[in-house]
Amino acid sequence: GRALPPGARTQQRESYDMVTVPPPTERTQLSDTERIPVSNLSSIAQMAFAGVERLNTVQSVVYDTVYNTPENVLVCAPTGAGKTNVALLSITREVERHISETGMLQRDFKVVYVAPMKALAAEVADTMQRRLRALGATVRELTGDMQLSRREIAETHMLVTTPEKWDVVTRKGSGDPLVSQVKLLILDEVHLLHEDRGPVIEMIAARTIRRIEASQSRCRIVALSATLPNYEDVALFLRVNPERGLFYFDASFRPVPLEQTFIGVKETNVYKRQREMNRIAYTRALDAVQRGHQIMVFVHSRKDTVRTAEALHEMSVEQGREGAFTFGCDAALGAHPELKRELKSFAARELYTLAAQGLAVHHAGLLRRDRNAVERLFKAGAVRVLVCTATLAWGVNLPAHAVIIKGTEVYVAEKGGLTELSMLDVMQIFGRAGRPQFDDSGEASIITSHEQLPRYLSMLSAQMPIESQLISHLEDHLNAEIVLGSVSNIAEAAEWLAYTYLFVRLVRNPTAYGVSLQQVHDDPTLREKRIELVSNAARRLAEARMVRFDRRSGALAATSLGRTASLFYVRCGTIEQFKTMLHAAAGESDCMHVLCSASEFGSMKVRDEETEDLDRLRRRACRIDVTGTPDVYAHKCSILLQAYVSRAEIRSFSLASDTSFVVQSAARIARALFDICLKNGWGGPAEIFLRIAKAVDARRWDDESPLAQFPTIVPADVAERVTKQGLSVDRLRTMTGADIGRMVRFQRYGNALRSAALMVPWVDIDVAVQPITATVARFSVKLRPDFEYKPRFHGPGVAFWLWVEDSENEHVYHCENVLLAEEERRVEFTIPLLQPLPPMHRVRLPGR
Repeated sequence: GRALPPGARTQQRESYDMVTVPPPTERTQLSDTERIPVSNLSSIAQMAFAGVERLNTVQSVVYDTVYNTPENVLVCAPTGAGKTNVALLSITREVERHISETGMLQRDFKVVYVAPMKALAAEVADTMQRRLRALGATVRELTGDMQLSRREIAETHMLVTTPEKWDVVTRKGSGDPLVSQVKLLILDEVHLLHEDRGPVIEMIAARTIRRIEASQSRCRIVALSATLPNYEDVALFLRVNPERGLFYFDASFRPVPLEQTFIGVKETNVYKRQREMNRIAYTRALDAVQRGHQIMVFVHSRKDTVRTAEALHEMSVEQGREGAFTFGCDAALGAHPELKRELKSFAARELYTLAAQGLAVHHAGLLRRDRNAVERLFKAGAVRVLVCTATLAWGVNLPAHAVIIKGTEVYVAEKGGLTELSMLDVMQIFGRAGRPQFDDSGEASIITSHEQLPRYLSMLSAQMPIESQLISHLEDHLNAEIVLGSVSNIAEAAEWLAYTYLFVRLVRNPTAYGVSLQQVHDDPTLREKRIELVSNAARRLAEARMVRFDRRSGALAATSLGRTASLFYVRCGTIEQFKTMLHAAAGESDCMHVLCSASEFGSMKVRDEETEDLDRLRRRACRIDVTGTPDVYAHKCSILLQAYVSRAEIRSFSLASDTSFVVQSAARIARALFDICLKNGWGGPAEIFLRIAKAVDARRWDDESPLAQFPTIVPADVAERVTKQGLSVDRLRTMTGADIGRMVRFQRYGNALRSAALMVPWVDIDVAVQPITATVARFSVKLRPDFEYKPRFHGPGVAFWLWVEDSENEHVYHCENVLLAEEERRVEFTIPLLQPLPPMHRVRLPGR
């Protein structure tokens, strides 16, 4: 075991051990006069800090470097210490530099803020847009959920994105004007370097630093992190000057001092352990409520929120203390009489019964109306105990005096089962304890199993140095650099590795990465080790045909397969699988099976208790035959994906979680497969993968009415009727609004359906073919849009693929992208004529 933090008290009971870490006795806070007044900022920057009189302690300490110099900065500080405003200081400095003499904000720069989760990205984008609006700056979110057009990106000054999304954008190379315009890169939650997604953060930072050095351009890095022990290593990796740009604030800088309690339950039987955890949570929650405080209990599944809340109530009844959790509720309801109506208007009945006992639950499965009502009741103090899932710690800012994390096993679809709660989640939840405006202290407890107790103790007292996880993902990231053109041989690859956090830790802690101290002594820059690592990765990529690797000269070159993998963010293991499974004659069920066999889904486990649910979904929701045996992940993945497209109800929490995990990647991987098939000239499977990708994106099968894709004009139930009546778009276009209304028995929607049908992209094609020689023919294709083009629905135009295939074996001879709006277009190209000539060439024009 490691040393406990100073002042920690240990109690050993029969059923559990408990370690209490008191708040730091010293509180480091500057006096009001020492804190920097916002009036010290320029008049422009002051607009972003409207309503703030003085910076807080952490912001005042870093102010001079962050606001007055262009230095790279790393700020390590406890959750809740005001790091967002540190980022804002650096942003206002950058914005000021781009205001012209006439006072106009120019568009020749970008600020990129990388937040670790979509929920957090949305929150940051919202906050920053409010703060920066007065400066004339536009802020937009760029995540998997929020696609932006080229024009929108050009008009934006600040993008808030996730590590994966920014990795995809920067993989396209310095030719992309967006990348070269970035003048400030803000990396939030950098302590994530040692979690599974750490390699992505490593890559985007390393790529930025290499770009700055290669092009001699200016781009500042501002990194924000929780307290972590080896902050000097992170500073070295991010090229932060330790004298000027490195700031480390310990727990004494937390705005509200925090008492932390760690409880390790000894019981090994799952049910008994659960009961014991409920009992401990009950005792601690009751104690906090009786002292006049509110408390949040975090659990890890939706079902468990209600189960735990009911268990707390049942225990109070058993002990003859029914109503014990309502202490203070009446006073709050008296002060906010309008909340009494909220109590009665819950859609979920159990919320009403619980609220009467001073308890409430909150999770993503509740109706938004109920969630908002719960938040209002808790903010007002009308419920005292809120049992919720960890998503609440990320999205909504709802602090409480005390928080409890009950149990630390979380179902993670990516891992295919239960895993221990991550450092990031624990810190985020503990950050919710203590309300800065009202409390002068906060309490945070974590109830875990006895064997996990040391892990959480060392994690939260910031004693574990963070390591790099890059080696496990080295092939994928090396491939991306080869495709980008920044690495063209083994020597350059070894040089690239020297820019990573992995290299910093290799030198500092070699034994953790299988390097002896003797090796470090003989080769201080570990060049040989770096060459060995990149050579192994290059060999695996070459075996997967993702790169060409000349072992004699060390030269590395990208292949079309490698380019597809990098562009669509597909793993090397998946490409290896596809290579053996894909073939030109693949039919619909073969294609679905190949897609669902992707290694991205490989961690998904098939559990016995799910077979009944899966079988029901297979019978009711699957349009494409599900091949393989039920105990294989591809079988389960296919059922869940098809159930999602069919909009079927998925009852179990773990299956719903698995479905959203599959859906995150399915359309992207289907498009990668489409790309591979097109490049191989396989028209049949290419068309099937494109259909699947579009079905997942739209959540509609291709034989369902496309009118549902105009939800602002055609409600879902009306579109459903059109499908049931078998009315094709072609037929609707020739009918009057009144006739359509009569057919679907929805008279008032007749005209809306007709105008939606006229907006569905429809194209007339004229093809002229002219043989030039015996082996070459010229095609001239005239495309005339025959639909009502409306920018509000169609954007800058409708994108199509145009390809020519032969009718015999569906071999693709030519393929390109076409964008159609109002004008007709002529596309000309030549194709080879192969002997013997096929009876016919077919021109296809599927939508993208």
